[in-house]
Formats: sequence, C-alpha cells, structure tokens
Amino acid sequence: MASLAWLLLALPAFGAAVLLVGGKRTDKWGHLLGCATILGAFGYGLALFFSTLGLSPEERVQNVHLFNWVDINALTVEFGLRIDPLSLTFVLLITGVGSLIHIYSVGYMAHEEGRRKFFAYLNLFVSAMLLLVLGNGFVTLYFGWEGVGLASYLLIGWYQYKPEAASAAKKAFLMNRVGDLGLAIAIFLMFNRLGTTQYTEVFSRVSEFSSAEVLAITLLLLLGACGKSGQFPLQAWLPDAMAGPTPVSALIHAATMVTAGVYLIARSNPLYNLSEDGRLVVMIIGGVTLLIGCIIGCAYDDFKKVLAYSTVSQIGYMILAVGLGPIGYALGIMHLLTHGFFKAGLFLGAGSVMHGMNDEGNIRRMGGLYKFLPITFVTWTLGYLALIGIPPFAGYFSKDAIIAAAFTGEGWRPWVFGGVALLGAALTAFYMTRLLILVFLGQPRWKDLKAENGKDYHPHESPLSMTIPMIILAVGSVGGGWFLSSGGRLAGWLEPSLGELKEEHGVISHGMVGILTVVLAVVGAGLAFLLFGRGKQPVERPARVSFPVRAARADLYGNALNEALFARPGTWLTRALVFLDLKGVDGLVNGTAALLGGSSGRLRRLQTGFVRSYALSMLLGSIFVLGALLVVRFS
Repeated sequence: MASLAWLLLALPAFGAAVLLVGGKRTDKWGHLLGCATILGAFGYGLALFFSTLGLSPEERVQNVHLFNWVDINALTVEFGLRIDPLSLTFVLLITGVGSLIHIYSVGYMAHEEGRRKFFAYLNLFVSAMLLLVLGNGFVTLYFGWEGVGLASYLLIGWYQYKPEAASAAKKAFLMNRVGDLGLAIAIFLMFNRLGTTQYTEVFSRVSEFSSAEVLAITLLLLLGACGKSGQFPLQAWLPDAMAGPTPVSALIHAATMVTAGVYLIARSNPLYNLSEDGRLVVMIIGGVTLLIGCIIGCAYDDFKKVLAYSTVSQIGYMILAVGLGPIGYALGIMHLLTHGFFKAGLFLGAGSVMHGMNDEGNIRRMGGLYKFLPITFVTWTLGYLALIGIPPFAGYFSKDAIIAAAFTGEGWRPWVFGGVALLGAALTAFYMTRLLILVFLGQPRWKDLKAENGKDYHPHESPLSMTIPMIILAVGSVGGGWFLSSGGRLAGWLEPSLGELKEEHGVISHGMVGILTVVLAVVGAGLAFLLFGRGKQPVERPARVSFPVRAARADLYGNALNEALFARPGTWLTRALVFLDLKGVDGLVNGTAALLGGSSGRLRRLQTGFVRSYALSMLLGSIFVLGALLVVRFS
C-alpha cells in the first residue's frame, strides 16, 4: 500500500485546487468536498497504518520514490516519501484531528461568506503539513514547511477586514521566516559536507560531521523549530494568531503547525544524539518557554489567548522531552499526541462558548455557562482535567512521564529542569482552573451586559456538527494517555524511527514524581478556587495590579524585547541603507552622469563652425606641443 502513499498529499491538495479554481460555483458543496478529501486521507492513513502492524521493525521503514525533483550537477534532490512509524503517527494525528476540525467548521462557519475558500485553505494547510512529515529528505520537508507557513498566513488573516487579524497574519509570517532561515542554513551545511540532504544518507553518515558542525546544525534546526512551534524567543506570533477563526486556532495549536518543531527535532535524532551541548540548549529553550507560557496564561482575560499560551507551555514540555535525547524522544511524541486530543477539544469548546455568546471572548463577561452549554461544559472539563494532569486522564500519563525524565541525569540539571517542569504543572492547574471558574462556574456576569452589537446575550448549545467532534476528542482526552503508554505501546511502535526508549533512574523516583505532580496540580487548582471561586468577580479589570501581573499582561515584555533588539534596529538599518543607496550609490551614478553631461555641453560650445576658430585652435595647440617638446629637450 505504501506505493500509493502520495494519495495522502493528493486528496487534500485536490480539494484545495477545486475549491480555489472553481470559485463561487462550489459555494453550495465546497465544505462537503473539503471534509470528504480529508476524511479520505484519514481513511487511507488508517489502512496504511494497519498494513504495517504485521511487519518487522525493519520493514516498517519504507522510502517511496516518486521522481527526481532537482538534478543539477552535484545536487540531486529526490521527491519521495518516508513511510515509517514516526511519519504514520503524525499522519493519523493530522488527518484524524484535522477531519474533526473540518466537520466542526461546517457548523461554525455556516454563516461566513466565502466558506468554500476557508475549506480550501484548510485543505491546503493539511496537505502541506502531510508533506512536511512524509517527505524523505530535508529539502522536501522544507517545501512542506514553507507551505504550512503560507497556509497559516491565509487562515490567520481570514478576517482580513479586521486590523488585528491582518497584523497577526503578517506577524506570524515574518517571525516564522526567522526560524526558516535557520532551517535553510542547516540544510546548506548538510549538503556542503555530504553532498546530499536525503534522510537515509544524512543519518547514515553523521559520523563525517565534525563536532562543531553537528553543534551548528542542531542549533540551526532548533531555531527553525522555535519559529514554527512558538518557542522562546519566537513565541510572540502564536497568541496573536487567535485573531483567526476558532477552527484555525484548534488546527494550528493542537495537532499540526506547532508540532512541526517537535517533529523536526525528533526526526533529526541521529544528529542530536551526537551533540550533548545541542540537546542542552534544546532543554533550556523548552524549560524557559514552558514557564513563560504558564506565567502569561495566569493573567490574560481573552479565552483563546489563555489557551494559546497554554499551547506555548505544553510545546515547551515536548521540546524539553526531545532535548533529553533517547530517554525523551518517545515521551515528547506521546505528549504531542495526547495534547492533540485535549487541546483541540479545549479550543473547539472555546469556539462553542463564543458561538453561543455572540462571539464574546472576554472571560470576565461570562460565568455560570454550565447550565446553558451542558455538552460543551462536560467535554471542556474533561479536556481541562487532562491538561492539568489529573489521573487517569491523558495528560497525566504523558506529562508525568516527561517530568520524571527531567529528573534524570547528574549534577544541577535534574534539579533545575525537573523543578521547572513541576512548577509548570502547578501554574498550569492554576490558570486553567481560573479559566474554568470564570467561564462556566460562578455568577452569570453576562446577564446585565450587552454584546458588541448591542444585543443581549443568549447563550445556547452548539449544533451537532460542532458538539460531536468535541465529544470524540473528549474520549481521547480520557483514555488516550493510558492506551498509548500501556505496556510501552507507543515507545515500542516508534522504536524503528527514534531508537529504543532508554529508562534511567532519576534523583527522585518515578512514583514520587507522580505524587508530587498531582499534589502540585491540586494545590494550584485550590489556590485558583480560593482567589476566583468565592464571591462575584468584577467585569472590568482592576485598575491597580502588581508588577508581575502587569508584566504577564504585557507578554513578559517579549514583544517589547523583539521590538528593541530586532524590529527597531532593523528599521533603522533599512533607513540607513536606503539613505546610502539614494545619496551614496545613486548620488555617485547621477553625479558622474551630470559631470559628463555638463562637461560635454561645455566642450560642445567650442564647435562653432567657423574656420578661423578652428585655425586658431590648431595654432594654439601646435604652440603648446612645441613648447612641451622644448621643455623636455632642454630639461
């Protein structure tokens, strides 16, 4: 079946092409075609997955050659697919969760003008993401990588008439270009040393790299991962992407785009296994980012932005895990899968709430909604319990394993990284419980308020096209973690791609880490109940708050830092170069032209047409030449 794996890319790409080329003629059935193509890809992905279960570990890794994409002198780039446990895992996640988001979008976008174009963009996004994870070389991966960037720009900026949406789309596109530059240079270095960029050849010849080259490549790959996965210092675009429709938020933040960086590092594990310093930097970035996401998430009042910073934090856990090396690659992928279930469910639940509240996103204007949206409340709460790591929900099995692995090693590392991971668990429980209370519990603060359109709020449950995907994701949030971790099921499946999962004893036992994680989650949730669960919460933000709260609301000054270190100096540099170009380069060219033009104009005046003038000129010239010869002769 692997020989037909190109259908995984072709089906959603075909849907996108038909909907974009067909135009308004496809308005009536465009959403159905969009859903059908992604469901078809999911069905084929399932069939391909089951066909590999009976194969040996070595046979599960297959390279499907399609054609030679580039063949110029020493550069040969094959356009092919790599079918192995890692790519198939991502295929099922992307197409499975993507199918649910497509179905959800049928109801959510029902009244949107040009809905078929939205589904075309969704299909284009999924096709590019599938190319990213299925490509059998770094150049093919880069093609999908850029395709995802383009599609995300179109989706985030869907409400292009809103300045914040247009700005968010541009910000995401530009900040991702910074990371893309790192990935591109890493690919150049590989080709410069090995003459190839195909996975099979690069990974079999990693010993030919010097230690400095390996470090440089791993750090550049990490830069690419930081851009796509919203990791420090390139995390500022990701919360702003909430300006797009809620299905876009779920697609980008749960199962697809933000997981690309984790996939890149996991796929490049033969390179990272050779560089302990490279893995250490990955761990530092993951630890810093997970704390940043948690701290900022505690202070926001925008429903989707709190979830966005939760995604920043949870991707930080995944990056920390893959930075641990052989003991963490499979753990990072397991948390990526469970996160795909509960975070997609949380985002779709947020969209359901906003759908029933006149698109209101301010959690201070909500409260008591569990009575009016019972299905949304139950499914969202199950996702919430999975995210904060309460057993037996999915997040407990994946996040607890990462925290336990972070306590392995020697010296200061286990205490620092393990402590950061535990602190993140407590903060996650705090801000998510605050969100639960202010949205679903407590007093219905919306009753005395008006929506932006001047109408009263009339919260109501969403249609079946929206609630059914939420229910399916809630089931995954409950049982997905146990299923994947039971008997080392996922780790054993991924072994041909990531190597054997190594188990090491940490400075704190795994059982004790599990207890600490749950206790800290309960403490964080309890503190949130004490602060927000008693009494009526104010609709307006308090005017006077402490400095930590102000800093968190300002994104820990991440935007200000990027503005000061990169954007503003870049603007100044551009202006200086423009001035130099206009006054220097253009001035020199224009000045030379003016000099020649003026000189020739003055010389032209000597051409009067009178013979006596020419005779006089010849006489004066002869006298000058004769005088010069006499001077030379007698000097």
